[in-house]
Amino acid sequence: MAAARALMLLLLLAAGTGPAGAVWPQPQVERSPPGGGRCLLPPRRFRFAYAAGSAVGPGCAVLEAAFQRYWALLFAAARPTENEQPRGTPCTQLLVFVATPGCDGFPSLDSKEGYELSVSEGSMLLSADAVWGALRGLETFSQLVGRDENGTYYINKTEIMDFPRFSHRGLLLDTSRHYLPLRAILETLDVMAYNKFNVFHWHIVDDPSFPYESLTFPELSKQGAFHPMTHVYTASDVQMVIEYARLRGIRVIAEFDTPGHTLSWGPGAPGLLTPCYVGKNPSGTYGPINPILNSTYQFVSSFFQEVSAVFPDFFLHLGGDEVDFTCWKSNPKIRAFMQEMGFGEDYKKLESFYIQRLLDIISSLKKGYIVWQEVFDNGVKVRPDTIIHVWKESSPPYMEEMANVTKAGYQALLSAPWYLNRISYGQDWMAAYQVEPLAFKGSPKQKDLVMGGEACMWGEYVDVTNLTPRLWPRAGAIAERLWSNATVRDLQDAYVRLADFRCKLLRRGVQAQPLYIGYCENEFGGF
Repeated sequence: MAAARALMLLLLLAAGTGPAGAVWPQPQVERSPPGGGRCLLPPRRFRFAYAAGSAVGPGCAVLEAAFQRYWALLFAAARPTENEQPRGTPCTQLLVFVATPGCDGFPSLDSKEGYELSVSEGSMLLSADAVWGALRGLETFSQLVGRDENGTYYINKTEIMDFPRFSHRGLLLDTSRHYLPLRAILETLDVMAYNKFNVFHWHIVDDPSFPYESLTFPELSKQGAFHPMTHVYTASDVQMVIEYARLRGIRVIAEFDTPGHTLSWGPGAPGLLTPCYVGKNPSGTYGPINPILNSTYQFVSSFFQEVSAVFPDFFLHLGGDEVDFTCWKSNPKIRAFMQEMGFGEDYKKLESFYIQRLLDIISSLKKGYIVWQEVFDNGVKVRPDTIIHVWKESSPPYMEEMANVTKAGYQALLSAPWYLNRISYGQDWMAAYQVEPLAFKGSPKQKDLVMGGEACMWGEYVDVTNLTPRLWPRAGAIAERLWSNATVRDLQDAYVRLADFRCKLLRRGVQAQPLYIGYCENEFGGF
């Protein structure tokens, strides 16, 4: 009986498709005036404009592109002949005020994303410290616009003050296990912006394939990609992703994982990987990068010098996870090196030897770095500003790992409970939503070291055919957890708003899967 009542409640909630003007992720502060009221938006007359005194104005590429995008998202369905005679107070423009100049740079960890939005009698104003906050405010504005049964566009009077709880709100895509076409990546960046994600973690290469087209070492993709012509990301492709992301306030952090997860590097870089042995004879197979050769570090230095120039973000993700020592143990030259260095049989020390030299190289390139948790777990000496990315759910439990990392004084990112490639029957978004990144034992100073987290979509069973419905709206649960106030935890309320947001995504052409039983007024593809 209880289950039946719960089902009926969810169906009633779904049928309502959420309150008019519900915003996802939920803003920090949102107030409606007593008595309500609304502004009517006449599509043919509506425009975005710069407020007097704004530090940025016409010619700002970031905002000019955003104005065009959001006008199309809002009013593309408007009939050009529809009657626009106001039956109430019309609002014909949203004025945008940005306090600090800067339209040509890239977003960073320190970017200011806060904004204030005011909709009152005949007046609408969006204020932000920086263009990145203005972008977040434009997304909120777009979600507040409704359309009544007569086809009239409107927005309810409201006051919003909003800012992110965490500065790093990321999504990882894996383009090695399955190649994702450029268009799929760009479309994902669009939906990330709708969810106020601000980091695209591009896990671009791995064991199965090397689709990154390197100018310094072109043989890496020629020999390592699934197909050297059709399944690669050219230099222009990479630049397009970076600029497309920038215009949406999204950082692109590339991951080139070493010394493990590098089998696809081998064919294009002879001598880089470790030859494995069976007894005294080479087996013909290869293991991780060979850490005992000077040529290895010459290659790594040249390669990351290129990567550092291509990807403008201060941070690179250097991986460092799941290094299998079996091949190293089988190789007589590596065993001899271990004895020479006094490492004994502790191959974690050999891994640390490689990682420390790699980190020195990255530091010399004036870049910061993010590493998976094994680098910390294995005691590698890293710079104090290293970011540790926690991905293991157990051994130890991930909240214990978060406590250990921050107690040691390192910044932390959480992904362990947010592997969206893992699916289960039912509403698994709820488990992701209920995670509290700071629910570990530690001081306020430790909690301040948590920069945020990332949803991860690994590619063993995901390609362009199922990427979008598997991601959305499930990733939205993580987006809200990382943006909204920690007190925003009501699952029933979240269900109503997320179901409504999913319907908005369908209207925007995003093939987002349903949360549960129900319908949207505008189904996918215009049905």
